[in-house]
Amino acid sequence: MIEACHGALKRLQVDYLDLYFCHRPDKQTPIEETVWAMNTLLQQGKILYWGTSEWSAAEIMEAIRVARQYSLIGPTMEQPQYNLIERNKLENEYLLLFKEYGLGTTIWSPLASGLLSGKYTAGETKNTRLDMKGMEWLKESALAEAKLAKVKNLQTLADGLNVPLAKLSLAWCLKNPNVSSVILGASKTEQLKENLTTLEILPLLTDEVMKNIEDIMQTKPVLSPF
Repeated sequence: MIEACHGALKRLQVDYLDLYFCHRPDKQTPIEETVWAMNTLLQQGKILYWGTSEWSAAEIMEAIRVARQYSLIGPTMEQPQYNLIERNKLENEYLLLFKEYGLGTTIWSPLASGLLSGKYTAGETKNTRLDMKGMEWLKESALAEAKLAKVKNLQTLADGLNVPLAKLSLAWCLKNPNVSSVILGASKTEQLKENLTTLEILPLLTDEVMKNIEDIMQTKPVLSPF
């Protein structure tokens, strides 16, 4: 992780990184060692904050525990997948982390690999990620018949609000107070420019609209009893 940080600083031609993520947990390395490494980079002024990506709540809690035990600086953000299809970590598993430690999040795949972008409900699958050779496994998972049926109904709701499905899906993510920021992916400049205006439609997501979305998707996770 330390060498990777040095490499990133060199490539980006900067003196420090604002945010540095441990991308997915390293099962072969003790969490204690990772926390010490991150703290070293903080002390050296090479990073300002560090966080995790796709770690479990238990692993993040362990990192926080280690940091407190040795008076080190622990993780302050997590990078989980979050969208209208995949919701468990952010809406269930991490709730204690949000409440007790103020954990921030930078979510990825807000459009569920393009499923919530509107391309597939319009039949525009050519030259998309799921149309690429070698991505058949993702296509089968993302375009499961039950999922696509729900997304088609969501498209109808978006049409009624006169907003693109992609923007509705992004706005839904931003509506969650535990979402600090959203990673956008776009293959065209026009897509990026359009999606960057998502904040403008947040007022459209009233309690009634949010309930309608829930009724269509039915993906809300069952909360853990603990």
